[in-house]
Amino acid sequence: MKKAALLFVVIVTLVVAALTLLAAPKERTYVGASACKLCHKAELQGRQFVIWEKSLHAKSFESLSTPRAAEIGKELGVADPRTNAACLGCHAPLAAKTPDLKEEGVTCEVCHGPGSAYKKLSIMQDRAKAVANGLILYPDAGAIEAHCAKCHQNAHGVAFDFAKGWDIVKHPVPGK
Repeated sequence: MKKAALLFVVIVTLVVAALTLLAAPKERTYVGASACKLCHKAELQGRQFVIWEKSLHAKSFESLSTPRAAEIGKELGVADPRTNAACLGCHAPLAAKTPDLKEEGVTCEVCHGPGSAYKKLSIMQDRAKAVANGLILYPDAGAIEAHCAKCHQNAHGVAFDFAKGWDIVKHPVPGK
């Protein structure tokens, strides 16, 4: 009888532990722009991927290989801007967390958060559900500007004109 009771306690403990692990929120991970591309290249969605792909944000990591980047790096005492954490912080913000995405530069998830939990169409079709699953949206232009200013505010001595910059990179969903 004691063996049966002990076995019952062990089984209940294992079941509770398994259910706890299944119910625990999983860490959200970065999935890369290619996952966003599936839906966000379409005209119906506003061609956000196409806008990003043509932008300097998509080429920001590449820009660290230019002679100008080497010149700025030299002025700042940086041997290789492509491997310097401070340079990567703005030119490839996901490099430290997801090194395989650093070549995407300033990619979708830099602004909108890790997409692993919200990338499914069934979740993205419900804005509230997408936000609950980690999609970062901004309540107004001031919030967007504050996010952008983390890198752009007087970057390398260049004044930041948010309105002009936003006109280049904005990517609204038509009808929203």
